[in-house]
Amino acid sequence: MADGLNFLSKQTPSRFFNAASVYSSFQATKWTGSVKHHGMPISISIEPTTSCNLRCPECPSGLRSFTRPTGMMNKELFESVMNQLAPTLSYLIFYFQGEPYLHPNLLEMVRMAAQQKIYTATSTNAHFLTDEIAKKTIESGLDRLIISLDGTTQETYQSYRIGGKLDKVIEGAKNILRWKKELKSKTPHVIFQFLVVRHNEHQIDEVKKLAKELGVDEVKLKTAQIYDFENGSDLIPVNDKFSRYKKKSDGHYAIKSGLLDECWKMWHSCVITWDGKVVPCCFDKDAHFVLGDLTKSSFKEIWEGRKYLDFRNSLFTSRSEIEMCRNCTEGAKVFA
Repeated sequence: MADGLNFLSKQTPSRFFNAASVYSSFQATKWTGSVKHHGMPISISIEPTTSCNLRCPECPSGLRSFTRPTGMMNKELFESVMNQLAPTLSYLIFYFQGEPYLHPNLLEMVRMAAQQKIYTATSTNAHFLTDEIAKKTIESGLDRLIISLDGTTQETYQSYRIGGKLDKVIEGAKNILRWKKELKSKTPHVIFQFLVVRHNEHQIDEVKKLAKELGVDEVKLKTAQIYDFENGSDLIPVNDKFSRYKKKSDGHYAIKSGLLDECWKMWHSCVITWDGKVVPCCFDKDAHFVLGDLTKSSFKEIWEGRKYLDFRNSLFTSRSEIEMCRNCTEGAKVFA
């Protein structure tokens, strides 16, 4: 409740009007079958860096499998994005690929967005939440902090978070919660995000108990994206409730959610990579569908440009032919 009220408190007439324009144009497109788009993004994800300290098996950062370059967003690019989008932007996520806290100026960027009264969030593996960084995180004005915690024992945790140390994660969470209390801050809203896979599904109740003991605000259970899901995987949970995929009669797997020829994400959000590329959504991890470059064009030119229009059109005609959409969970249930 408090987190929702915090988000609403940051909304302005300009942001409400923008969100209404975006939503109504999406509905008009669904009704008429002709693509219409009005307004600027309601939410964007910014990628501070592609670098990461862990080697998670279903993550391009962890696998070191990117074909695009690794790097860190510079201050000038971030300031440019803020200058262009702040008046109408409601939600800013400092995460795409990589570990955000590896960026030396992450919290400075958060502070800049917070000063514009934009709701801010980031997701971390929590290995860098030292006492000093935890204090600075609270002081930055960050609204939501998602901590990936995929096991309650080191053995279970490290089976997916390869190279990770569970005690570092717990220590980092404690640092955040202690400074939040010390500074009498209502933010950030702290979430333990538990990626449910076969080897940790037996610890779901334990992670909820741990979160309660520590004073974490919320636990989110997340279904895992599997790249080669058609042939099955040792990561797919035994409990079908926690899987994005279902087993077919021929032994192969298919994604549970129906693939509708529409996508709300393409109307209200996008992702900006560390080097200024604008890509459709978080499923385009290797930036195969670059719709524009902010080092060469303004955001408005890209957002309203021919490439974006054509891409939105393709989603309403043949979404199943777009490779990244075949493993998409848009509209699928995320467990709480």
